[in-house]
Amino acid sequence: MRKSSLTLILFVLFSLSLVLTACAAPTPAAPAAASQAGTWTEISIQQAAERRTAGAFMLDVREPDEWQQIRIPGATLIPLGELPQRLSELPKDQEIVVYCRSGNRSKTGAEILATAGFSGVTSMAGGVNQWSAAGLPVESGN
Repeated sequence: MRKSSLTLILFVLFSLSLVLTACAAPTPAAPAAASQAGTWTEISIQQAAERRTAGAFMLDVREPDEWQQIRIPGATLIPLGELPQRLSELPKDQEIVVYCRSGNRSKTGAEILATAGFSGVTSMAGGVNQWSAAGLPVESGN
């Protein structure tokens, strides 16, 4: 094989390896502002009580029968299954504390809100069960 042919083959192989490496390179990270979309935090019942006192919107994502048994005074009920269709009922300019019975459904609710563009969204760990056990205010009935 002639030296010029070998040089050409090596050049082509080298160029091809550069192209393949560039195609496999990871994409650059999104800007910081975009990475904040869809975020929420989990807070304790004590933190939730403080935020409630400071004017946070308390969102209960349990079912109506659970709401009748016990709830946090001043809270709003929107069952988790209805939440995506009822986002317009929630304030965009106020912190929202999402809670449920034990803290599991509230995480899903917080994720739904954060993904929909709500900011200042938190999920209360322990739910209304721990809230009540801590002696924080609750009510029941209609």
